[in-house]
Amino acid sequence: MEQYLVETRIIDWNHPAIRELAATLAEGRASSADVARSCFEWVRDNIKHSYDYKLNPVTCKASDVLLHGTGYCYAKSHLLGALLRANGIPAGFCYQRLSMEGEGAPYCLHGLNAVYLPEHGWYRIDARGNKKGVHAQFTPPTEQLAFQLNSRLEADLPEIWPAPLDCVVSVLEKCQTYMEVYQNLPDVDLISATPAYFT
Repeated sequence: MEQYLVETRIIDWNHPAIRELAATLAEGRASSADVARSCFEWVRDNIKHSYDYKLNPVTCKASDVLLHGTGYCYAKSHLLGALLRANGIPAGFCYQRLSMEGEGAPYCLHGLNAVYLPEHGWYRIDARGNKKGVHAQFTPPTEQLAFQLNSRLEADLPEIWPAPLDCVVSVLEKCQTYMEVYQNLPDVDLISATPAYFT
């Protein structure tokens, strides 16, 4: 589990602002599930999704997401991962491959988290931010993610990564505006046309 607790350049959970918020979100909560719920709901509801709100700057590093209060799904997952790790809760990074317009190509990755809860094991959570048609919740052991798969070329990628994918970090760090990110959203090729569902 140690690799899911480490601090990195992107998941900079030792940053004072992150540690302070993490402590506040954990205060008075008895279980890791309660702390995880608190962190999840805070990021979901308080960090504005860059494209939904048409906001710059583009953020990637967890402390920058917190500083600017905005980020794409990937960036929000970076902050949530940092808050969880700051509270000693193992957290990883997961991805779905989704249709950008909901009707086939083009496709892109969507970023979310997995958190390790002693009572349930690994549990995926999606803090991208709710809106019409999106209603992600923290309801272990049942997943309630932001998006459901709708076509055979959409997929739940089964890996739980200890660090964000390089292709995600690259896009967030090279793009200057939220629209530039949207025009260059990362994608991966599937090994086969059959989705690899998370179990």
